[in-house]
Amino acid sequence: MTSFVLIHGNSSTGAYWDRLRPLLHGSVLAPDLPGRREHPSDLMSLTIDDCVGAVCDAIERSALDDAAVVMAHSSGGLCVPGVARHLGSRCRHIVLSSASVPPDGGTGLDCMKPRHADGCRAAMAQARETDTAITSLDGMREPDPAQIRTSFGGDPLPDDLVTFMMDPQRRVPDSFNLYFQPVTWKGVPEVGITWIKNLRDRPIPVDLQETMISRLPRPPAIVEIDGGHIPSVTDSDEVASVLNALA
Repeated sequence: MTSFVLIHGNSSTGAYWDRLRPLLHGSVLAPDLPGRREHPSDLMSLTIDDCVGAVCDAIERSALDDAAVVMAHSSGGLCVPGVARHLGSRCRHIVLSSASVPPDGGTGLDCMKPRHADGCRAAMAQARETDTAITSLDGMREPDPAQIRTSFGGDPLPDDLVTFMMDPQRRVPDSFNLYFQPVTWKGVPEVGITWIKNLRDRPIPVDLQETMISRLPRPPAIVEIDGGHIPSVTDSDEVASVLNALA
């Protein structure tokens, strides 16, 4: 039986996958990246290598089956090449959901809308100049339900999903430093790739998704979902069907 390794994005935790994981036909590993919950870390110095190492350690401590489908959401895509290289022949397939794919040797900044990338550069430059720490939630300490309801694109979230996404087990401060780390897909196993294209994604609109698709080492299969940035939450049955078919 195939296992699933699920890699969450920025400002989130492994609990992002809680609506999806019961629907999957196989063992599931959805680890927290460093710097959240029971895995404290200095967010100002956190690197992609740190995150890849944490996922790979979780894989080796787990009882996953030999073959694994690796799925990443959003900036979790920055970790995929390192995790896939670690798995080697155990990597069966890669699934990307609006995931960050820089040009070879590029960074997560290359996966953002230009104004978001410029803001990230300015915030980090100021923090380093003043020797202060910043996180992804600075300036928005109190969750705003109205903002969360519409910020992902797609249909406005109903009350239960607003509560789900605002839960402090899922919504956490995170690192900007990750976005300054270079990424390469060289040496990634030559397995199939599936891209879940979220047609009404607000943070990563379709044109930016298509740019990142063009950077992949080979053309992916594309599954379109008529929703926003978090289909594993809003369209979990549809995402589960994609993953279970691969298994």
